[in-house]
Amino acid sequence: MEATLKKADIIEGLKNLPEEITLDELIDKLIFIEKVKLGLKSADQSSLTPHGEVKKLTDEW
Repeated sequence: MEATLKKADIIEGLKNLPEEITLDELIDKLIFIEKVKLGLKSADQSSLTPHGEVKKLTDEW
């Protein structure tokens, strides 16, 4: 699943960055913003895995 980022979301997410960053750091930040947006969308759509089920899955590792 891919999220479409709005310019305002990107600008807001970049406000706390230092004045100088590497391109890799910028890309990492944009990916983080996208992942958070996808997570929030999943939560709104109730398509998350319940904690108990995740615990069972990790216990099997």
